[in-house]
Amino acid sequence: MVKVTKINDKEFKVEVDNLKYNVLLDDEYYKKLTSKMISKEELVKESFEFLLEREPKEAILKRFNLILIQHYFPEYENEMKCRNLYI
Repeated sequence: MVKVTKINDKEFKVEVDNLKYNVLLDDEYYKKLTSKMISKEELVKESFEFLLEREPKEAILKRFNLILIQHYFPEYENEMKCRNLYI
């Protein structure tokens, strides 16, 4: 289970079982992926679910900006845009 807590407008704490992560999300990137159709918290949660479908939770960086996912998984942005259409 993925739990997301807002720290401030650009930073979120994510908990997956007993592991904790800090995730940064810039406003422009948020708008690009969601057109503001879902909350930032929901985008962070969906992004973690995307990552967990591809790698173990222990392999996820403890602190990162969401924009970095695209560098590791080129399909990320398209996947998030598609997922957001159905939320």
